[in-house]
Amino acid sequence: MEIYEMADEVKSPEDLIKFINQLRMDLQINKGEWKNITLEDYLEALEACFNEMDEYNLYDTPILSEQPSWKIIALTLFAASIYE
Repeated sequence: MEIYEMADEVKSPEDLIKFINQLRMDLQINKGEWKNITLEDYLEALEACFNEMDEYNLYDTPILSEQPSWKIIALTLFAASIYE
C-alpha cells in the first residue's frame, strides 16, 4: 500500500500513530521523493498546506472544519512531504 493510501485510511488516533511511523520510514527509504526533508522545510510546507485548506472551504468542499478528522491530519502530514 502506498503512503498516500495509508493516510487515506486513518480513522483513529491509533491509526494516526501508525501512519506517522510509516511516514518516518518512508522518509528513510524514499528520501529522494520527498520535497521537504529538513524539519524547517517540512514545517513550512505543513503550515502552507493548512493555510491552503481555507481556500478549499471557499471553492470546493469543507476540508478543514472546527474539528478536523484524523484522516485530514494524516493527509496533511503526507502533503507537507511533497508540497512545493
